[in-house]
Amino acid sequence: MRLILNLIWLVLCGFWMALGYVLAGVICCVLIVTIPFGLASFRIASFALWPFGRRIVDRPSAGAPSLIGNIVWILVAGIWLAIGHVVTGAALCITIIGIPLGLANFKLIPVSLMPLGTVIVPVD
Repeated sequence: MRLILNLIWLVLCGFWMALGYVLAGVICCVLIVTIPFGLASFRIASFALWPFGRRIVDRPSAGAPSLIGNIVWILVAGIWLAIGHVVTGAALCITIIGIPLGLANFKLIPVSLMPLGTVIVPVD
């Protein structure tokens, strides 16, 4: 079932959302100071491309630098990516078949706003 949902996800919205994260990652990697944001964006791009079967877990060792970085991320790119997830999730929830995909889109909103201090792990 995960494979079917991931394939439908990839066609309907996964590719475009992952492309947005890759674009944000490339822009962040242009400057040396924002490379950690770029790496986090690439990590989330892989999650946005194939989300079913994986989940997001907070890293307990993340401290104040992650908090400060997340605040900067929200201002630079996080808000725009979160808006993309809200719009895409709402559009997918219009149909019955799209409801699981819309809920998965809403699941990506917290990590799109605060990517630092989280880890993507398999569900199993």
